[in-house]
Amino acid sequence: MKLWLYLIADFSYGEEKIRESLEAGIDYIQLREKNISSAEYLQRAKYLHKMVQGFDTKLIINDRLDIALLCGADGVHLGQDDVPVKDARKLLGAGKIIGATAKTAAQAQQAMADGADYLGSGAWFPTTTKQDAVPISEEVYRGILEAAPIPNVAVGGITAENGSKPLQCGAAGLAISAGILSAESPAAEVRKIRELLCR
Repeated sequence: MKLWLYLIADFSYGEEKIRESLEAGIDYIQLREKNISSAEYLQRAKYLHKMVQGFDTKLIINDRLDIALLCGADGVHLGQDDVPVKDARKLLGAGKIIGATAKTAAQAQQAMADGADYLGSGAWFPTTTKQDAVPISEEVYRGILEAAPIPNVAVGGITAENGSKPLQCGAAGLAISAGILSAESPAAEVRKIRELLCR
């Protein structure tokens, strides 16, 4: 099975770094924008939708089911406080991707039962992107994987240097934000992470 390279992006890093990452080859890009208006979020989502055309990259919108629908994204990623997966599936239909955040085995089981296609679990390491992120232990992560046998991408402070730990536990891929986009050369980081995933 091919392991996923999943980029969590926002435009504060700059369009060039996002474009460079796309050109280097990523499987999924999730747009996660905070503290902007809905109108601006939609505008950025539509712009990123245009940017991914021609790349073999799926566009996922974080939190906002309405934005995902309006911009024509491939899917949505929902947190525990967002629209429930079951309701999102009714609106999106079977053809779209729904990811869900799961921090416990019970949340993972529920999300899978409600129709989630994949899960995101963390935080694996301290992260500047999400200051309030609660660390996850290997034991809890393995419990999540056992409870819900659908793809699970590890998230939270992951880089090319520390990404082997969740992969050894059975992660289906790595979700990375600053570990790629804050680098001087995002393309070089993407290549490093690809090498890790291939190993």
